[in-house]
Amino acid sequence: MSRKLKADLLLIFCTLIWGATFVLVKDALANASVFVFLALRFLLASVVLVVMYGSQLRAAGASGFRAGALMGCCMFGGYAFQTAGLALTTPSKAAFITGFFVVFVPLLLALFGSRRASLWVWLGAFSAFIGLYFLAVPPSGLSALNRGDLLVLACAFMFALHVISIGHYSVRYSAGALTLIQVAVTTLFTTLCVPIFALVGIEQPHLMWTRGLIVGVVTTGIFATAVAFSLQVWAQQYTSANHAAIIFTLEPVFAGLTSFFFYHERLSARSLLGAALILGGILVAELLGPTPAAESSVPPGETLQRLT
Repeated sequence: MSRKLKADLLLIFCTLIWGATFVLVKDALANASVFVFLALRFLLASVVLVVMYGSQLRAAGASGFRAGALMGCCMFGGYAFQTAGLALTTPSKAAFITGFFVVFVPLLLALFGSRRASLWVWLGAFSAFIGLYFLAVPPSGLSALNRGDLLVLACAFMFALHVISIGHYSVRYSAGALTLIQVAVTTLFTTLCVPIFALVGIEQPHLMWTRGLIVGVVTTGIFATAVAFSLQVWAQQYTSANHAAIIFTLEPVFAGLTSFFFYHERLSARSLLGAALILGGILVAELLGPTPAAESSVPPGETLQRLT
């Protein structure tokens, strides 16, 4: 089996895990505030990753720590917005809006890189935007827009930056060290947010240990974070950010199926139309938009320097 095929299969496996955890996180948030849950999740992941990759930190050097910290900032932003939004919206809607990041990846590479986005990318982005409107905006209009959906859209932007940063740095530094550093940075930020947000009145922390919360923390901390991000960082050494983004279009599909079977969630006809337009726009932008030559024409480092 070639490394590229192995990388693709591992990314699909990661996507399956992430898609399936939307329901677990939604249930866990009934027993813990957003940043208490995130702090527990990433603290557990950090402990696991220290055991797995602690010995690789010394070889990372100062530049490796800076790279991992940048990735960690993007990861923190993505999960903070996503989890806060998921507390206010449904798992399937959150998953499809999160999938919007796949359209953001080529758009950001085009807007801040040295190449132009093709017509297909813009058409795909337009289709996804219209789908987002149908999925997130109720028939009564923008005045009834769910604030959670807006938070998840912000998460999609941060995850797009995260995918781009991984695509750039994973070929330069140890995959294990980068994974540990970014998760440790996210742990630090989520933990600090608990007392700070309580002090300023944004979110009062609460925690009630239940079976659902324990399952959510263990599953997301070990499998969806420590294991999945280790595999993602390794796999993206052998594929482009755009190609990885194509694979990630499966996440809302897996999330929708999981939510249907275990959460009994059924989207309305309007929401299904929106989800279909988002998924169709993502596929158009990713499958018909970039070409191999175009992907390789933009040095990832140049793109990151302009984005940061």
